[in-house]
Amino acid sequence: MRIVTLEEHYTVPGIVSHIDLAAIRRRGFPGPDVVWGQQIKRNDLADLGDARLADMDASGITVQVLSVAGPGADVVPGEAGIKLARDYNDALAEAVARHPDRYRGFAHLPMLAPEAAAVELERTVKDLGFHGVLVNGATDGLFLDDPRFEPILARAEALDLPIYIHPGIPAEPVRNAYYDGLPGNFSFTLALSAWGWHAEIAVHTLRLVLSGALDRHPRLKIVIGHMGEALPFMLDRIDETTSAEAKGRLQRSVKQTILDQVWITTSGFFTMAPFMAALMTFGADRIMFSVDYPFASNARARAFLDALPVSAADRAKIAHGNADRLLRLPD
Repeated sequence: MRIVTLEEHYTVPGIVSHIDLAAIRRRGFPGPDVVWGQQIKRNDLADLGDARLADMDASGITVQVLSVAGPGADVVPGEAGIKLARDYNDALAEAVARHPDRYRGFAHLPMLAPEAAAVELERTVKDLGFHGVLVNGATDGLFLDDPRFEPILARAEALDLPIYIHPGIPAEPVRNAYYDGLPGNFSFTLALSAWGWHAEIAVHTLRLVLSGALDRHPRLKIVIGHMGEALPFMLDRIDETTSAEAKGRLQRSVKQTILDQVWITTSGFFTMAPFMAALMTFGADRIMFSVDYPFASNARARAFLDALPVSAADRAKIAHGNADRLLRLPD
């Protein structure tokens, strides 16, 4: 069976080395005293050759759609950020050209320069053959519903390719208010993979709905990972509590807007309870298999895919069919 995964990460150490360390620290990336995934997996992130392919082969992964693991151009302003994004995209295009049947790409954008980011998105799609864009959380503390990001939303809609909203490190005021003061490394973990990442992407997605951004861009396609970032569990509650005001301000209910314009992936979640909530809320046509490699195991993810309590037809949709259609991937 063809298997496509689309929350799979890479980095280029030579490009990261050009980012000012002070800018990286301001964005909240930890120092060398904190052990976390980017540090532990740095060699795996940098490998786009034999070792990554061997791991894919061992679990029957056909295609990885690759995206930049931060820090990246979203912490670098001006021309330097624009150049850094281009360098990342060109490096990924070279890797895809070496293994066109195994790798595809999501664009990395200079988010602090939205007009230039829209231009770069179009370049990556038309010149490099990429299949959308992945955005790592908020930019300078702002979500994609902020008017300054309108050029990016409009260009993605015009190109008919998705924006994958991936978690980033929460802004410092959020970290201070909600997560600091816990013993050991719990503050950092709670702010990221244990909770904060998922809550923030749910908020990010809901802001796109409640602000009217998705009404303004009804053909815009959004992807979120981690089994829907808790939205499958919460969506009926959210719809119920926003319905009265939504009737006067939005063209559709919150739930309907999300079901119309949002797809979810299984990245990093390999247990049945969240999958069943996702399946019951979004249906098999809106769920796409992903791993979150190298932070999660291809082998564990594949075992989960094989064990899903769905029909063969729905398993094929989740494994590759939905991603093939949404991203217009070559066979």
